[in-house]
Amino acid sequence: MTAHLTDPSLWIRRFHPSENARARLVCLPHAGGSAPFYFPVSKALSPGVDVLAVQYPGRQERRAEPCIEDLPELADAVVDQVLAWTDRPLALFGHSMGATLGFEVALRLEQKGVMPLVLFASGRRAPCRHRDESVHLRDDDGMIEELRSLNGTGAQVFGDEELMRMVLPAIRSDYKAAETYRYTDGPRLAAPVHAHTGTDDPKASVDEVGSWAEHTEGGFELHTYSGGHFYLNDHAPQVIASVSRTIASLLP
Repeated sequence: MTAHLTDPSLWIRRFHPSENARARLVCLPHAGGSAPFYFPVSKALSPGVDVLAVQYPGRQERRAEPCIEDLPELADAVVDQVLAWTDRPLALFGHSMGATLGFEVALRLEQKGVMPLVLFASGRRAPCRHRDESVHLRDDDGMIEELRSLNGTGAQVFGDEELMRMVLPAIRSDYKAAETYRYTDGPRLAAPVHAHTGTDDPKASVDEVGSWAEHTEGGFELHTYSGGHFYLNDHAPQVIASVSRTIASLLP
């Protein structure tokens, strides 16, 4: 096990490694997002929780790799990486597309006998609540318009055409993965689900987020905040504190 924990992986970023942490938290980015989005989470939870931020292919230092445009395939790949880190209790946090991915990862872990402490599903409607969306089919200007409307991408990115052209392919691929995903009826999670969302999120109504309760046998909690799809940017301290309390309460 130790060899796995010290081998650098393209998939896992540990910004504040903590060998004595009582639990690990796997963080899954939103569409177009990357591992450093969770740097503040890692910093805030260290050293009590060892944060593993997942870096999908096709962005930053993995830009030369092909993106994975199928969510179940991406979940399979993430599980292959995460299994090396299950020497202590493991929780999952995903924002937007990352929440749906977290659900699929949690299902696969449970099928392998690894029981996550909890799935934190942020800013995402429940898998059973489908919306017919096709942003990934828009031209570049249409994609950029969508990103502007969600206020999750730094203004400096929009002002840098070269940078924008560089990141758009990964964003488009992630949107394709999220928008072509179809939930198929199957087992509920044994792990509890704690959903966090903004009350004015155009991508997920509070009612749609509440339907996460249908996907777990382990208990459900819904936490709402003012704001839209990236409510996290304004409420990070509260969300992180809630995550920390929840993990602590579920540890033996």
